[in-house]
Amino acid sequence: MSLRPAVPTTVATPLPVLGRDVLVPLVTGGEVGYAALDYAASAPALQRVWDDVAAYAPYYGSVHRGAGYLSQLSTDLFEQSRATVAEFLGCRTGDQVIFTRSTTDSLNLLAAAVPDGTSVFVFETEHHASLLPWRDAEVTYLSAPRTPGEAVATLERALDAREPRGTALVCVTGASNVTGELWPVRELAAAAHARGARIVLDAAQLAPHHPVDIAELDVDWVAFSGHKLYAPFGSGVLAGRSDWLLAAEPYLAGGGASRRVARREDGGVDVDWHTTAARHEAGSPNVIGAYAIASACRALAAAGFDQLVEREQALVARVRAGLAEVPEVKVLSLFGDDAPRVGVISFVVEGWNSSHFAAALSAEYGIGVRDGLFCAHPLVRTLLGGAPQEPGECGAPDTALGERSLNAIRVSFGAGTPDEHVERFVGAVRELVADGAKWRYRTEDGRCVPDRDQA
Repeated sequence: MSLRPAVPTTVATPLPVLGRDVLVPLVTGGEVGYAALDYAASAPALQRVWDDVAAYAPYYGSVHRGAGYLSQLSTDLFEQSRATVAEFLGCRTGDQVIFTRSTTDSLNLLAAAVPDGTSVFVFETEHHASLLPWRDAEVTYLSAPRTPGEAVATLERALDAREPRGTALVCVTGASNVTGELWPVRELAAAAHARGARIVLDAAQLAPHHPVDIAELDVDWVAFSGHKLYAPFGSGVLAGRSDWLLAAEPYLAGGGASRRVARREDGGVDVDWHTTAARHEAGSPNVIGAYAIASACRALAAAGFDQLVEREQALVARVRAGLAEVPEVKVLSLFGDDAPRVGVISFVVEGWNSSHFAAALSAEYGIGVRDGLFCAHPLVRTLLGGAPQEPGECGAPDTALGERSLNAIRVSFGAGTPDEHVERFVGAVRELVADGAKWRYRTEDGRCVPDRDQA
């Protein structure tokens, strides 16, 4: 994707989300409104999603199973949700939308459906959900590129060199869960298709921030999670071409995936599996999760992605400018400062243990961020220049790699983030680096936590 947002000129208000009025205690005394800045892990539910789910809940019934009114209503709602997601993703005629548990579940489903002998190509910069599911295929892990153009060239060389030139699949992220940088999806898809390969897009971090159009990007499949799309009710999506999915054995065997089951004279059973998305949706489906995703899709479309992107880019610019004012802070990046990105920024702080810094942001400022390796260990190791190790005691910098930090801190935000949360974060970083933590911390189960004895 070669999107380069313009400099924002106007800023819209944040979308209403749950938790915006939650107060949390500070170790230094008093309470403060919680600043949820860990959207890349799980975004808060949109108020509209919550309201839609609450309105439907009294009518909840079994799906595809019953003749009663609630069952029929729930079945209609489930299938309407599938159609809403297909429209949100710009699905082509013949594409299938399968409801799963998450992005990880979606990519494991696809991995189970790839034909025997398929070669899979994955950049080492991927999230583990994209990096690890391909256990039954021949996998080529591609080195981390340092420019979008290098990413395309690396893939082209790898596909050109494969022998034998059989079936191939490329798996790539749309936006990094570590750096937030946008990947050249359309260009990678063109390179793959020109060489007879298919491509699946991990849109877990892209879909909440930018429109994702399967036909426009020319990808074969898209996977994403509801809990990152402001619909945290345990559902995900795999959408795209149907041929591999219909040719594969059901992802789960059971009720709902089969049209007919009959005993044979030899004591076995004959099974006629569905030839629709139901083939891979055995068991009672998560109708509330599917409906929540559909509600989030409608809400984001109604808000207008142009306006959402513009506002988010203003927040990105504010955070990056604030961090740039602190010399001890180093922002992690593959493609450089000018690369387009979503609201996901990872950084390290000279002289600080990353777990300690994140704990202080939470305990002393009421700010929730993430620290660690973000389920993208090879990428973070590349960005940090070495292999992370167990951090030292809280209050001491990570020094096992000399002056390099062993883990990173990630701040992430989106359509529901108030300006005040970003301003508080920038101010907290500045204060912690200049003045140090106000509280004493200790290591507990491998993490830094406030020392209760100080109280």
